[in-house]
Amino acid sequence: MSDEEKSPSTTGGTPAGPRPEEIRFFGTTWVDRSGHYALRRAGLAAGSLAAAVASGFVLRFAYEGLEIADVGGIVNTLVVVMFAVCSAIAFRKTWEGFLRRPADPAREDSLRSLKAIGFIGSLLAYCVRCFVEAPGEKLRRAEYETALTRYEKRRGTRTGNPSARKKPKRK
Repeated sequence: MSDEEKSPSTTGGTPAGPRPEEIRFFGTTWVDRSGHYALRRAGLAAGSLAAAVASGFVLRFAYEGLEIADVGGIVNTLVVVMFAVCSAIAFRKTWEGFLRRPADPAREDSLRSLKAIGFIGSLLAYCVRCFVEAPGEKLRRAEYETALTRYEKRRGTRTGNPSARKKPKRK
């Protein structure tokens, strides 16, 4: 196949230009919302909500264990407050992660244990976000469209293959 017969949008069988970033459970179907996209969103919302409810039951059993151990009212209150605060922080940080990239990755790494304790908040944030879009879709769509715009601008300013241009003759 000669160079003229090749499609300008592909080279060597791979599409030219930027590629969309994959989202967990969705791959790249979020770009055109194909491949049972809406069904996946509904399933993931239901699954994360079910996981949050199951986690709540597990925490309830742990709390009952503290009551059986008779550790005292202060410890019981501290445990409830700790899980509530950690869940609220985990919800907020997870939600922010869907909207923008972290400014300080080291800070996000330091909050990883806090997010693990407040896992119910993260599950609820994931569930709520699935009702709107695939979690992180807005951020990735904005980045992908920006990359496409830049790519098209670069492609549009070129006028053919620079190596094929004739060099001016010297006098």
